[in-house]
Amino acid sequence: MPSLEPTRVFRLLARLRLLAGTAALALCLAASPALAQPDPNQRIGQTVADAASPHYRFERFVVADGERRWRIHLAIPRQRAGRDGYAALYMLDGNAALMEFDAPLLDRLARGRAPVLAFVGYDNELRIDGAARTRDYTPSAVDDGLGQGPRGGGAAAFAAALAERIQPEVRRRARIDRSREALWGHSLGGLFVLDLLYTRADAFAQWFPASPSLWWDNGRELGAPERQFLQGELRRPAGVAIMQGGSERAPNRGPGDAARSDDPRVAAHRARIAAVPADAAQQLAQRLQAKPGLRACYREFAGLGHGPMLRASVRAAALAMAGDPARACADAQGPSSRDSSSRDPAREASESARAATSPVEH
Repeated sequence: MPSLEPTRVFRLLARLRLLAGTAALALCLAASPALAQPDPNQRIGQTVADAASPHYRFERFVVADGERRWRIHLAIPRQRAGRDGYAALYMLDGNAALMEFDAPLLDRLARGRAPVLAFVGYDNELRIDGAARTRDYTPSAVDDGLGQGPRGGGAAAFAAALAERIQPEVRRRARIDRSREALWGHSLGGLFVLDLLYTRADAFAQWFPASPSLWWDNGRELGAPERQFLQGELRRPAGVAIMQGGSERAPNRGPGDAARSDDPRVAAHRARIAAVPADAAQQLAQRLQAKPGLRACYREFAGLGHGPMLRASVRAAALAMAGDPARACADAQGPSSRDSSSRDPAREASESARAATSPVEH
């Protein structure tokens, strides 16, 4: 084997150290989106929308407000609508949600009362658009101390676009039963679902906040917004199914193992998450349960962490909408349930490598 000159050896070692450091930094940032956007190189790729389905036809449209552009992939069942129209599930992080659907799931939905599926994403090829979702899904602006100034606070503007432009267009393209419209969101999306429930409770009949980022703005949504909602009156009955992974209740919950524990930015983000009790979502479900006209439950997916819950929860929400949406809580057997069924989408999620490494804001 030929020997290398000392200078070349030193250069090679330096290059290897640089590559290792870059890789470690990338892992850290991906695991802690408070420090950076999710992996900007992760693209949507081929999805179920690109293949012919015997159960659904796919179309898409774009809604813009001058500053933002949302792309909605719409899946309309081929089966005939019921007397009052189709149920409909609107999904935030629509690009990522679309990637979690496959032909077998569409088959399962078609065996019930197949719902219209509205994947509300951004008009780009990113699986997760970190900057856009932080802007749209958060009700208040927060300075995270990273020198970039306040971020977030665009939930009211997005809520207006969703309720006044996106929903009407979906209803124009498919006959929708408004008593069976639902909204799903994960992480910051789950936070938005709760905020919209508190501020526009009549926008949807069923709500699926999954792994909601209740830590945002020092737990703001657990304070005045929740109290005002509980004190008000509902104009129509509604259901709320709060979903969370069992591993999210762990004492060291937060950015995953890939994040450097000695990085002060990671430590700060973990501290923000830890400032909210680990059982905050479950306790919230119990408080909501007491509100007249509101069916509320907590559904825990055993063994799942924050990333895998995106897949588990969106598939669970779709299956609930293919049956009786009210059973989203009935199936959970009361206001608190730990789901470990082998037939539950949670088990399917645990087998998904993509979900297991999903760089989604905690």
